[in-house]
Amino acid sequence: MLSGTPNTGVALKSGNNIDFDRAVERRGTYSEKWEKYAGRDVIPLWLADMDFASPPSVIEALHRRVDHGVFGYTRAPDELYEVLISTLHDEYGWSVQKEWFVWLPGLVTGLNVACRAVGADRATVLTTVPVYPYFMSAAQWSDRELTTVPLTRENGQWSIDFGRLESAITRRTRLFILCNPHNPVGRVYTRDELERLAEICEKHDLVICSDEIHCSLVLDEDKVHIPTATLSPELSSRIITLMSPSKTFNLPGLGLAFAIIPDPDLRRRFNGVKAGIVPGVNALAYDAALAAYRDGSEWHTALLSYLRANRDALEQAMLNLPELTMSRVEATYLAWIDTRAAGLDDPESFFEQAGVGLACGRAFGGPGFVRLGFGCPRKTLMEALDRMGNALSKRRGI
Repeated sequence: MLSGTPNTGVALKSGNNIDFDRAVERRGTYSEKWEKYAGRDVIPLWLADMDFASPPSVIEALHRRVDHGVFGYTRAPDELYEVLISTLHDEYGWSVQKEWFVWLPGLVTGLNVACRAVGADRATVLTTVPVYPYFMSAAQWSDRELTTVPLTRENGQWSIDFGRLESAITRRTRLFILCNPHNPVGRVYTRDELERLAEICEKHDLVICSDEIHCSLVLDEDKVHIPTATLSPELSSRIITLMSPSKTFNLPGLGLAFAIIPDPDLRRRFNGVKAGIVPGVNALAYDAALAAYRDGSEWHTALLSYLRANRDALEQAMLNLPELTMSRVEATYLAWIDTRAAGLDDPESFFEQAGVGLACGRAFGGPGFVRLGFGCPRKTLMEALDRMGNALSKRRGI
């Protein structure tokens, strides 16, 4: 049994206005994010796992499934295909066919399967850093060589150094892994940037595995997510697109993602690697995904508004922390913070001692940085920022 009885009710105000300010108690629920600091006064902002209750439609769907009482092997509902195909067309003008979908128990699984499905043993996987750590480990676990190219930062914005990227490609390079929107730097790549990347990959006959898990978390209203596979029909034949409802609707613990692979040969190789090793998706996850995509739009709209306000509050607070800098978070709920001016030997430990748990930048290929997740009630975020500010002030002797 769980220790204690956490409040897991749906976060609603009267009139069905979603209340993201209400704190949901997660201690004692086996939360990976919170149990890391069990028994300590540390605010956990290290993991990409929001502290909000999932959409009411999801919770209701899960109750219905649990009340049914049978949790047998389950296939993807036809309606889920229909909803996703409609959503992708409406949002991005992307005409996707049912047979292109490959269901996965998580996006990290997709990264690993993609690495194994493209090229032969000891082939090279290329990506940019900093980046989600599983981009790098997937290549190494798949008996592939890894080549990384640093992103550049000019005028506060992170971007791809295309010249350096192309020069890193060899005859052994078979796969490029893209993160867009980007974790951890928060970029939404423009059409021009994606077309330049596509040109390089086509020139060198590379497959692109495009992690687009944060595609529905674009915060800047003048930015739009462009699925890489929509750039041209020719390009789509060399792309594995990975998506999931887990980040947008806060469902990571349920374990559902999907690959969209238009090319039948590439899809066959992907499924061949997956066969006999990767388990199917569970019944609860399918029901949750359908409810989220079909009925979660009101909640999603409210979430984006709340995250924008959190992002803006974070940017404002950073003005009072001169040792720290961050680029604008165009998408995601993750801030990539440069601590190098503070001269901290171990910024993760420094802030943990101050009562704030952040992700260590070294794991992302960005030593001297930390990643802060602001998918939490604003009061929690502001308390964490106060603790960080007080720790830096004491270090300055103020």
